[in-house]
Amino acid sequence: MTQATPLLEIDDISVHFPVHKGVLQRQVAEVRAVERVTLTLHKGEAFGLVGESGCGKTTLARTVLRLVDPTDGSLRFDGRDIGNLQGTELAPYRKRVAAIFQDPFSSLNPRMKAGAIVAEVLRVNGYGGDLEARVTELFRICGLPERFLALYPHQMSGGQRQRVGIARALALEPEVIVCDEAVSALDVSIQAQIINLLADLQRRLGLTYLFIGHDLSVVRHLCDRVAVMYLGRVMEMGPSEELFANPMHPYTKALIDAVPNPDPLSEAGREVVALEGEVPSPLNPPGGCVFHTRCPIAIKVCRTSVPDQVKVGADRSAACHAIDIEK
Repeated sequence: MTQATPLLEIDDISVHFPVHKGVLQRQVAEVRAVERVTLTLHKGEAFGLVGESGCGKTTLARTVLRLVDPTDGSLRFDGRDIGNLQGTELAPYRKRVAAIFQDPFSSLNPRMKAGAIVAEVLRVNGYGGDLEARVTELFRICGLPERFLALYPHQMSGGQRQRVGIARALALEPEVIVCDEAVSALDVSIQAQIINLLADLQRRLGLTYLFIGHDLSVVRHLCDRVAVMYLGRVMEMGPSEELFANPMHPYTKALIDAVPNPDPLSEAGREVVALEGEVPSPLNPPGGCVFHTRCPIAIKVCRTSVPDQVKVGADRSAACHAIDIEK
């Protein structure tokens, strides 16, 4: 799956948001939403980002979409630095990277019919072909019969609306699609259908996914590689099956252990990591390793020094002082 040259390179990216107070709106603090994240996406793969709410997944996704400017670091697409591009300079990039959002109802214009919603993307970007035929084809490959072209969003189910959202994302034939919690607002049975559709489209169209989610079973099923985030930082990264079968970082293990097991008897004798306490505020993150306040194996150095990503296997890494010492 991996190639010598990554399609998307996120290199030491940080995203901080200023906090202002008072009549003069003076900056009094900053939210460190993403802190020094480095990862790569290769053409044709699905890369997952997981973690608790507020860990920075969506902010990183919005930075990739260039809806948010990075505070530091670089963002390269197909070898070109796009982190500092602004305005019309971003137009070619926006045609190659699309998004599918969490709530298919709020992301669609309620005053427009489904066909017109998708057609608008093509029209705005100067599509010169048969507009009606192209929209009909997009609906077909997303599993929507032609009659849905004339329906408004409120006349569809959640799964059908999300299929319209996928059709809209595919309109300009993008290479990368950012899926921001794309199935979390749907019923479980519908989730399975949309996940299968995304997997089928990836195979047929050679798409690359950046998939943000908190449902670990969905991420494991769809994604080739996974990065686990906590309080803006990547804790562990590696091939999906290896990471879920043998988590190295204590936070990854705790996330996996928190997933209910349909066969509790199979858990007998297995050590389970349970997290205590609350996630610290990104306004005032802990010094050293940001996870040390909740980590069951934290040692003295964890409170004072930020751990580097340590190789823990082929194409696997984890940011943990305890792992580094064991090596």
